[in-house]
Amino acid sequence: MNKNSLLVELFVEELPPKALKKLGDAFAGVLREQLVAQGLAEAGSVLTAYASPRRLAAHLTHVAERAADKAVSQKLMPVAVGIDASGQPTPALLKRLGALGADASAVPGLKRAMDGKAEALFYESTAKGATLAEGLQKALAEAIAKLPIPKVMSYQLESGCEMPGWSSVSFVRPAHGLVALYGDAVVPIEALGLKAGRETHGHRFEAAVDPVVLRDANSYALQMQEDGAVIASFEARRAEIARQLAAAAVKVGGGSVPIHDDALLDEVTALVERPNVLVCSFEREFLEVPQECLILTMKANQKYFPLLDASSRLTNKFLVVSNISPDDASAVIGGNERVVRPRLADAKFFFDQDRKKSLASRVESLGKVVYHNKLGTQGERVERVMRIARGIAEKIGDTALAAHATQAAQLAKADLVTDMVGEFPELQGTMGRYYALHDGLDASVADAIEDHYKPRFAGDELPRNSVGLVVALADKLETLVGMFGIGNLPTGDRDPFALRRHALGVIRMLIEKDLPLGLDALLQDTAAQFSGIAGFESSRATGELQDFILDRLAGSLREQGASAQEVDAVLAPRPQRLGEVPKLLAAVRAFAALPAAAALAAANKRIGNILKKAPEADAHVSELLLQEPAEKALHAAMAQVVPAANAQFEAGDYTASLQTLAALREPVDAFFDGVMVNAEQADLRLNRLGLLMSLHTAMNRVAQLERLAV
Repeated sequence: MNKNSLLVELFVEELPPKALKKLGDAFAGVLREQLVAQGLAEAGSVLTAYASPRRLAAHLTHVAERAADKAVSQKLMPVAVGIDASGQPTPALLKRLGALGADASAVPGLKRAMDGKAEALFYESTAKGATLAEGLQKALAEAIAKLPIPKVMSYQLESGCEMPGWSSVSFVRPAHGLVALYGDAVVPIEALGLKAGRETHGHRFEAAVDPVVLRDANSYALQMQEDGAVIASFEARRAEIARQLAAAAVKVGGGSVPIHDDALLDEVTALVERPNVLVCSFEREFLEVPQECLILTMKANQKYFPLLDASSRLTNKFLVVSNISPDDASAVIGGNERVVRPRLADAKFFFDQDRKKSLASRVESLGKVVYHNKLGTQGERVERVMRIARGIAEKIGDTALAAHATQAAQLAKADLVTDMVGEFPELQGTMGRYYALHDGLDASVADAIEDHYKPRFAGDELPRNSVGLVVALADKLETLVGMFGIGNLPTGDRDPFALRRHALGVIRMLIEKDLPLGLDALLQDTAAQFSGIAGFESSRATGELQDFILDRLAGSLREQGASAQEVDAVLAPRPQRLGEVPKLLAAVRAFAALPAAAALAAANKRIGNILKKAPEADAHVSELLLQEPAEKALHAAMAQVVPAANAQFEAGDYTASLQTLAALREPVDAFFDGVMVNAEQADLRLNRLGLLMSLHTAMNRVAQLERLAV
């Protein structure tokens, strides 16, 4: 069967830049998936996705003109329903065959086979394979329907439809051209009111020819670049921009490097079809403004790449990715410099104005900022965070830490009412640090104001000092407890207050800094700060929240490579000192690797089941009531092993404690082989239950080992 390459392109108006890469990958991916499913493309066919501001395209190798015919077996009905007592087809069978395009002559050829407990009739036929035109029409419709577009545009068609000017279609942006080439032949398909051809359009201003007439599917990328002045591949265009950025920075000299920002690079790649990087500059006086402000305004508002020197300090030069390449670029450079100047001037004005008032003087204004309609204002929230932070600091530090943490908590949100943060919310915390230093506050307090938002995302660094750690912990606990207390919980993908992220932040700080704080006590102390708030339920803010945090921890541990059973064993006892969890997990994983582990875990599970049915049992054991050799041997072994294991547990050597307990495997096995626990004599039964309870307690101090049992 003849096989060739296939190219499909939709030429459209400018696509949303932040979604372009996802749109391009989805469009090409669904096309390939559908063609493979129909037997028109091989599983090994190579897919190349193209996406530029004005086009989505896909190139696929080894595509067939027609899919192979397929043998189809269709179940009709049970034999008892389709064939009567005289062996003749029933009307029901004939009607079913008629619906499939067959008649009574097909009855002798029907296959009989068991279907469950009854014998059924099957009609076997050959289904013609789809032609490329049929299959591609279906695949393209599916690719368009499945594009990840949150909101589509509806627009009217001017031609090629039943009612020009009235008939409408919906797509992410108005489409103006469709190309479908199989080798060098056009595939006759339609979409969005367009008929497929071989003509497309290149760069708006720099294309060598217009329209670009494509010779064949394989020449697409080359012709677009040579005739259309367009780098059609998103990845190739991105790589070219990165190369030009690096080359321009080298040309500037002084160890300059463009700021690294993958999201910005992706967005700029989606804005240009033929990138041309130019070097621009601004007045040095603007460098007196904190560089975070200048960098943010250049990146967010203008899509520029600021240049940093060898010491990572902002320079007064920046890089622009232009979509045109004129012989004289001075007008483009001058235009971009004129555009950025007012932005930088605004940042300087905000910075100068904000410094005229101290952070402390702004705290009162937080009382006018609503935090949540059930939890009050930001001012009330600050008061709660201050009390929580002071309590945490007193438990882990001295009076100086408590004083600094209280001050930092009081000022942490004050920059929310500054002009700079009002214009650039992303700078909250960052500007607070600058203003705190300007006010002459202690550096640890200033750093804590910036750091109390950390960790902001997975892998982000923790606060750099103890003051920041305390305030960050207090701030996240206040949010979690407050939201859980009023029932504002995350559901599905919705988590508007980032409670999952806050929970992981609390977990990381407690574990990585090994803080001597109990989780339940932390939640109880935090919940106490919400006393008197209508609708606040402490049970949700403590019990349900603790489950939520431990569930986040379980997921994190599994992502790090621990098995579900190992994590369950460690977290089932609901450990309060989360800083101990890594050591507990390491001990359990080491224990699970021992030869005795499986048998002891199974025995522990068996003991747990026995004790659940014996509420009268206690841990008392009388040596006088030990009769069987196996129970005496177990008691003697425990007398030697358990004290040693307990001493290792108290010393924090959990791995050694569990490995010491592994020596009990043989006497435990012998006990269950040779001793009847539920003896008829009450005192013997209770004594044996007491022995098992003592063993169960000793074995489960580190973790619930029964959770390791398969």
